[in-house]
Amino acid sequence: MSTPGHSPLAPTSEHRPLDGARLLVIGGGMTGHRFAARLQSMDPEGTWTLTVIGEEPQRPYDRVHLSNWFGSRNADLLALDPTVWDDARITLVTGDAAESIDRDGQKVTTASGTVHEYDHLVLATGSWAWSPRAEGKELEGIFDYRTVQDVEDLAAWVTSRGEIVGRPLKGVVVGGGVLGLEAAAALKGMDVDTTVVEFADRVMAVQLDQGGGEMLRLLIEDLGIHVRTGVGATAFTPAADGALGAAHLSDDSQLDADVVVFSTGIRPRDKVAREAGLAIGERGGVVVGETCQTSDPAIWAIGECASFDGVCAGLIAPGNDMADVVVETLLGRKRTHQRKDDGTKLKGVGVDAAAFGDVNALSPGALEVSFVDPVHRMYRKLVMSDDAQVLLGGVFVGDIELFSQLRPLVGRKLGADPSAVIAPDGGGDAMAGAELPDDATVCSCNNVDAGTVRRAVTEQGCHTLGAIKECTTAGTVCGSCVPTLTKLLNQELAKSGIEVSHALCEHFDHSRAELFKLVEAGGEDTFSDVIAAHGNGGRGCAVCRPVVASILSTLGAITGRRHNPVGRQLGAIQDTNDFVMANIQKDGTYSVIPAMPAGEVTPEGLMVIAQVAKDYGLYVKLNGAQRIGMFGARLEQLPEIWERLVAAGFQSGHAYGKSLRMVKACLGTNWCRFGVQDSTTLAVALEKRYRGLRSPHKLKISVSGCARECAEAQAKDVGVIATTKGWNLYVGGNGGMNPAHGKLLVEDLDDERLVRCIDRFLMLYVREADKLQRTARWVEEYEGGIEELRRVIVDDSLGIGEQLEEAMQRHVDSYVDEWAEAVNDPERRAKFVSFVNAPEKSDPNLRYVIERGQARPAMEGETDTYPTPLAAREHAMAHPGTAEAELDI
Repeated sequence: MSTPGHSPLAPTSEHRPLDGARLLVIGGGMTGHRFAARLQSMDPEGTWTLTVIGEEPQRPYDRVHLSNWFGSRNADLLALDPTVWDDARITLVTGDAAESIDRDGQKVTTASGTVHEYDHLVLATGSWAWSPRAEGKELEGIFDYRTVQDVEDLAAWVTSRGEIVGRPLKGVVVGGGVLGLEAAAALKGMDVDTTVVEFADRVMAVQLDQGGGEMLRLLIEDLGIHVRTGVGATAFTPAADGALGAAHLSDDSQLDADVVVFSTGIRPRDKVAREAGLAIGERGGVVVGETCQTSDPAIWAIGECASFDGVCAGLIAPGNDMADVVVETLLGRKRTHQRKDDGTKLKGVGVDAAAFGDVNALSPGALEVSFVDPVHRMYRKLVMSDDAQVLLGGVFVGDIELFSQLRPLVGRKLGADPSAVIAPDGGGDAMAGAELPDDATVCSCNNVDAGTVRRAVTEQGCHTLGAIKECTTAGTVCGSCVPTLTKLLNQELAKSGIEVSHALCEHFDHSRAELFKLVEAGGEDTFSDVIAAHGNGGRGCAVCRPVVASILSTLGAITGRRHNPVGRQLGAIQDTNDFVMANIQKDGTYSVIPAMPAGEVTPEGLMVIAQVAKDYGLYVKLNGAQRIGMFGARLEQLPEIWERLVAAGFQSGHAYGKSLRMVKACLGTNWCRFGVQDSTTLAVALEKRYRGLRSPHKLKISVSGCARECAEAQAKDVGVIATTKGWNLYVGGNGGMNPAHGKLLVEDLDDERLVRCIDRFLMLYVREADKLQRTARWVEEYEGGIEELRRVIVDDSLGIGEQLEEAMQRHVDSYVDEWAEAVNDPERRAKFVSFVNAPEKSDPNLRYVIERGQARPAMEGETDTYPTPLAAREHAMAHPGTAEAELDI
């Protein structure tokens, strides 16, 4: 691991300035962890000792991704690299705040009375959550959003308060910055009706310009979160029971509020330093110079508590750089800290926004070049020098694909027409072939420049993205630079003449697309035949076996050589989820998710699902695919459950496969007064047409009945939006870790032409995409881009349209419900057992508790657990006085 622009060599034995030194860090956060990790890696043989004092009870954790806690409710998943603390030279103290510094005696005393002596002291005390004065802030139900303890307390309050009031909660977030919006998304995720209150005239007012802020407000409101700008919270009043009841705003209006989260800014934690007599900045913070040394030559300050050039930076990147500067300075090297614009990216909210540089065009002579699409909720702006050559800043809302590519160029020549760069579908073409200068910072979090990445590829043999991350640390914090890292990697490999292997794995030298064509032509119908004919021998691996299974399944359906997924050789080479036709869960049980095309279900169908869930004690949850999911079924229970569902007319939802997951739909003209086409009927027809289609990755389709886009069609692999003339077809959209908006393929199609275009698109994707490649990436990487894909799909420029349509029709004609086959085949049913040698037994390690009236897997340390979901629920129902039963509302 090397520091960009500096020698990675450790100090020599002849020159170890820290040998025998006692180092002390006050602050157990991300910056304190960074200091310890960098010191350890840069001086692995040093004889120094380091003590890190943390006030929080947790080990240092990733505060940048604090909102991720709500997804797991497990703080351990946020922990930073714990191997640092395995070093015998390093001691971590948690839950013991530093209270005073004796500068003359070079000692620090903590709350427990422990005294730590030092030769070098590093202050990494961070910041505290500031909030304006308001009457009633002491009421129960008002929280900050800064620490693990904050989010744990917030979640606990939402749960307990919901039980007390017996209705959906009302929430208010005071502050519309990045953290405020994350907090609002977290409340919304807990089913709290949430309003964001922001005193400025727009959300993310510090980071975004007026246009970007307004577009972001629309996107936030599309999520069901209310936004009030230009007002602040002035007072809070209690409900009848004394807890929080209402928030009063500066415009004399009032909001009902069961829970309030303050996210109105931070202030440096400089109390200990101030009391020790260190120089403090006018706006707070410990004054430091370019080496981060304070007014005391034995004390240094890094991160949010440090005031550099009169500014306390509230981002992780400058804190990391400060930690690196102090480590290198202490090791006798020359390095200084400089202020940089690191940009800001909104995360964990469900909408995209990012900005960097001079977003408000305040530089003399600055020019603004903008693209605004209010229908599709997209805003792009570049701020350029007066000659339109040098990039000064950028704002991206709704689609931030260009952010990581352009941010490193701030202050440099863009090298392209800015209008072409931000035009729809133009950025990739306009910037094609552009190379970043070596000294351009690619990863601001870890201060890694493009030259370091290039040297990692050419000199250190890092030929994969994972190797680059490990070697340079780039892309290991927020991850926003990963697209740029990938581009740099591919450019350097191409320049070096190194062929990037597209082989599936060691057993096949072919790409997935090549293997698909070979098997289609060769007619092989077992894995053994495929590897014998086209592979390198062996029994395959976890990479190639599922890919071959998917190819055989698809080709079997479209050529008449049908393959059943369970009980045959094909089943044995599939992933566990595909093999047992259910998704395995964290405790080893499985999900049951029947198909509900367009989200439709009859009352009779609901009754069957409810009775099944009740009889087996299954956890029930609606998912984003407009389906009902049941969780907690043991392997041996799956055939029994599906037998009842099949008898009631339900079919497999294929939620377990690399296949069509669902076709989502709005109400369309059936009920909605805005609908212009019957989206529901079309969605049902499309799901029945493409159900069971095996593909390189999962597929999602959506149909919206008007331009209001309630079904979120542009975020799906195939998106259909109604017009007064027919249907617009979008392709290549997806959510997930790397979201992408669908690209418009063709407009105003009638039903027949729409189906023909979707047939062609999906079958071409199935034939040509790489393993585990989403349609978004396939469309982005398609040679010639969306224009060429349009020529192939719509204009049939290659003359393969009819062939693709016929292949899809054969799939449609050969479809048989997988679960209906399985429950009626005794041989296959017999395979659904937890223990082959003891088929009558179930897993004895399963334990459950009741939460909000339903069973969930018990976590480590939880007591009063039960061996099955049904037992947990029955106990709760039989003992209504218990705390668990009180959750059953």
